[in-house]
Amino acid sequence: MKTRFVLIETSHAGNVGGAARALKVMGFDELVLVRPRWPNVLRKEETIQRASGATDVLAKTRVVDSLDEALDGITHLCATAMTPRDFGPPTRAPREHFAALLAETAPPSGVAFLFGSERFGMANEDVYRCHAALSIPTAPGYGSLNLAAAVQLIAYDWRQALGGFAVDSPVAARPGADAAAVAGMLEHLQQALVAVDFLDPAAPKKLMPRLQQLFNRAQPTDEEVHILRGVARAMLQTAERAKR
Repeated sequence: MKTRFVLIETSHAGNVGGAARALKVMGFDELVLVRPRWPNVLRKEETIQRASGATDVLAKTRVVDSLDEALDGITHLCATAMTPRDFGPPTRAPREHFAALLAETAPPSGVAFLFGSERFGMANEDVYRCHAALSIPTAPGYGSLNLAAAVQLIAYDWRQALGGFAVDSPVAARPGADAAAVAGMLEHLQQALVAVDFLDPAAPKKLMPRLQQLFNRAQPTDEEVHILRGVARAMLQTAERAKR
């Protein structure tokens, strides 16, 4: 589904860069600026610095003179407006609207999210063109969001509605040590516990089976098994020195 973010009459260059970064981290890259305050905003140093590496998004960004030019190929428009407009589209929370939109029998082929200027928000006539007005839930009494932050929140919720991204887990990606390695480590640890008088071999009770279950749940990696064997080795060496 085509996704486009449209910033109307943006006045701060940093917000353009921040919006580009917000799009990139959520996997979007289509940004259109309608009559920005600075015609050369895409080349301003503040824009590039705030983009923080999202220069490919800035390179694709279009600057246009009218909202009509920004909306070519788009079939569903979402305004971002904290204050509902009389005679305007229904106001919904982003997640609620996105779920309903994607559940439709024939979802739109292109969606655009419109953001107004930092000083005045969205003009009524621009809101009236939209199918929905998205209102980000905020603390009562203070709903003023930075423009780039609002873009980030909408981009995140839309990406999640589309299926999201998997969360990398380096620890989970590493296989656990095999049963023989864990058994060898437990034997080494048992010797160390006896040496420091923590475990009485004549009355071991259930300590070692309980430790076995603990490590079965923990699923230590080979590296972690090596660390624990190093601990056991140090315990044995310390106990040996204490006997001298």
